[in-house]
Amino acid sequence: MIQAAIFDMDGLLVDSEPHWRIVEIDVFRTVGLELTDEDCMRTTGLPTRAVVDYWYERFPWTGRDLDELSDEILAGAYDRIGRLAGPMPGSLAILQFFRERSIPMAIASASPMHLIELVIDRLGIRDYFTVWHSATLEAHNKPAPDVYLGTARKLNVSPADCLAFEDSGNGLKSAHAAGMRTVAVPAEYELDDPKFALADYIIPSLTAFNAELFLKLETVN
Repeated sequence: MIQAAIFDMDGLLVDSEPHWRIVEIDVFRTVGLELTDEDCMRTTGLPTRAVVDYWYERFPWTGRDLDELSDEILAGAYDRIGRLAGPMPGSLAILQFFRERSIPMAIASASPMHLIELVIDRLGIRDYFTVWHSATLEAHNKPAPDVYLGTARKLNVSPADCLAFEDSGNGLKSAHAAGMRTVAVPAEYELDDPKFALADYIIPSLTAFNAELFLKLETVN
């Protein structure tokens, strides 16, 4: 039986990815990189410092520290998401689905705890969750399983009895490595990407989740 539902946050519950990309484009322009939306999509799901490292390895710059750029991206994303971000389609309905079945819910995010707190208050969903946990508080961020294992411990539920929802390849690797049942909800532009084959089920949107799929997931070993 599924005893807990665990959700990624960025791009799954909250429509934050466009805001991250806008900020990344602006910040990387200060070191001479002219990135496009498509460029930024390559690093979806990576921690912010890993995004900075990714571009520095390919196009090294001088004059600005990598930690400084990472902090600037985080601050800009925090501002935009706090003012402008809305829920992803189906996110509020799926939380209600699990609430009606008295199944505890948690967030396991690569984002810092202050951004998690910002999002749950902006969307008005704090009361749905028993736990929210940041991978920045663990030894390793996604795709390592640490944040999902830590979230399961906080819920006092075996990882094998948890159902995890992820929209990114790295997040899916994290939940899969933790031994959880998984549902991948990729963005449209990467719906057919083979990296999501790890998931027990792939759906195009949270709006596609229903009672029939839930029953199928309960039988997954």
